[in-house]
Amino acid sequence: MFQIAAYEKYKDGQVIFKEGTHGDWLYVVEEGAVEISRIVNNKKITIATFKEGEIFGEVAYIAKVERSAMATALGDTTVGVIDRDFFDKEFNKLSANFQLILRTLALRLKKTTDTLVAIQK
Repeated sequence: MFQIAAYEKYKDGQVIFKEGTHGDWLYVVEEGAVEISRIVNNKKITIATFKEGEIFGEVAYIAKVERSAMATALGDTTVGVIDRDFFDKEFNKLSANFQLILRTLALRLKKTTDTLVAIQK
């Protein structure tokens, strides 16, 4: 499947990454779960919850934009950091047109998330 560069362990409630930070890594949940959320009007809005085997952090990484949300461990959680060189090599094997499609989808997902969060304000 994916080549993992490192494993990181987090305790319940520990932040894996914050909204607005650079999307330098992709992650896969190895054990536990990860909540993706944003704070709107001092209220936490849960966008998604990822469990074992699921990937997160892809939007910022693929679209080369800042993180659109915060990732937090739910319970004791282990995540695998997907090897950047491996992913880049695989991504670069795709045609330029297909890369553009994936970037467009990632940006559209970010825009949709931003719109839905704005409705909560």
